Amino acid sequence: MPIAQEPLSVEVTLPREDVALLTVEGYLDVDTATEFQHHLANQLHHGRRHFLLDLSAVPFMDSSGMNIILRVYQEARELPGSVHIISPMSAVRRILDLTGVSITVPVSESLDEALERVDRLPEPPAEPEA
Repeated sequence: MPIAQEPLSVEVTLPREDVALLTVEGYLDVDTATEFQHHLANQLHHGRRHFLLDLSAVPFMDSSGMNIILRVYQEARELPGSVHIISPMSAVRRILDLTGVSITVPVSESLDEALERVDRLPEPPAEPEA
């Protein structure tokens, strides 16, 4: 008999026009990663450059979840933009640290700290006028 799993819940709010806060709840694994990726892709499509991922209610994340975070990190850097992880639970933080993801993607303890990191980023160069 398969183990019943909590569905993934992703709530998207916009603290600023170009910043998407994704509050994730549940297991972020091979079964739920596609849904998480759809939320991120939707925000990229709508012009968001900075992604704040609140993982405080994610008790488990496997390589599928990490791969999506790294993929959006790469896409955001090209914009240029950024990705920040907020308040991961201890088991998730351990995986982020062991795999080196936390070296690449900044981890903040609060939304305010993540927004301060966004504010410290250099502004993208202005588009040349035609």
